[in-house]
Amino acid sequence: MKLGLTSSAPWAVSFCYQASLTQASRILGRLQMKSMDSDYSLGSLEGLSAFRSLEELILDNNLLGDDLVLPGLPQLHTLTLNKNRITDLEPLLDHLAEVTPALEYLSLLGNVACPNELVSLEKDEEDYKRYRCFVLHKLPNLKFLDARKVTRQERKEALVRGAFMKVVKPKASSGDLAASASPEMHHYTPLPSASRELTSHRGVLGKCRYVYYGKNSEGNRFIRDDQL
Repeated sequence: MKLGLTSSAPWAVSFCYQASLTQASRILGRLQMKSMDSDYSLGSLEGLSAFRSLEELILDNNLLGDDLVLPGLPQLHTLTLNKNRITDLEPLLDHLAEVTPALEYLSLLGNVACPNELVSLEKDEEDYKRYRCFVLHKLPNLKFLDARKVTRQERKEALVRGAFMKVVKPKASSGDLAASASPEMHHYTPLPSASRELTSHRGVLGKCRYVYYGKNSEGNRFIRDDQL
């Protein structure tokens, strides 16, 4: 286990560690820690309950998913969960509203639950605006969301339309699951299977019942009669 500790005052302690929270809590649980920063592939927050005095919690670049559970952190005002595995937005926001009542800064960039071009090129600015509106509806005390300050206009819109901005997480059907399990679906090609191998150089022929008379050819407009 590697654990680094820095402190400028007894009430302001931050650390980065290469260990589980449970291991860290055994060593530092008695300290009134105010700030914690971990980006070492955490998949669980077990042991975090030993640090209920936290005001800032940085959990970027971990493996935290939709089963994320925080203990009650009444003083926490800053929480970043960038680049994790969070896909379902509403349960997370409901949980944060319950356990982090003082939260003012939240960042979810790099998660599927935060729709923008960092996650998918299919998402655009309108998707992100709807996401912000819904988050502010659920957490109206936020001052910053992701990398942007919350504006007065966003607050007004969240009050009026926020409840209708919910994005429902699609459920995978049995057909979708079967398709994703098929290896051919991951490498789609319009060519026949006989022409897919790089070592196969055989041509592929076909027939059709179409007769071309040349009546609609655009090229014929530029040929004079004496040139025929």
